Amino acid sequence: MPARRGPLLREPAIPPALPRLYRPEEIAEILGCSAWWVKDRARRRLIPFTRVGRSYRFTGDHLAEIIRMHEDRPAAPRQQADPPPTLSPRSPAPTPAPVGRLRARPPRRARQGQFGTAA
Repeated sequence: MPARRGPLLREPAIPPALPRLYRPEEIAEILGCSAWWVKDRARRRLIPFTRVGRSYRFTGDHLAEIIRMHEDRPAAPRQQADPPPTLSPRSPAPTPAPVGRLRARPPRRARQGQFGTAA
């Protein structure tokens, strides 16, 4: 009788490290905003996300990108433009362009009567 061998022993395959997925409520807490804002922006595809079933999920990379997208950077220092020309005493002051009179629209209720709508 041949010697009985046990099942083949294989080393279990180690799955690659999966990224942690955050719920919109967790992202909102980190960002200091509402979960509704996070879901709304994801629904309108304004921020990166992953969809699991019908749920929005976010990775750490998504969070970093959202922060980068909404970051305000300081404006570059403006170069001083030439100063506006000063008026000489002889030249007359510029006159403003004439402005037409503004008329108010008639109220909406008054306009409905002119079409003879029946209530």
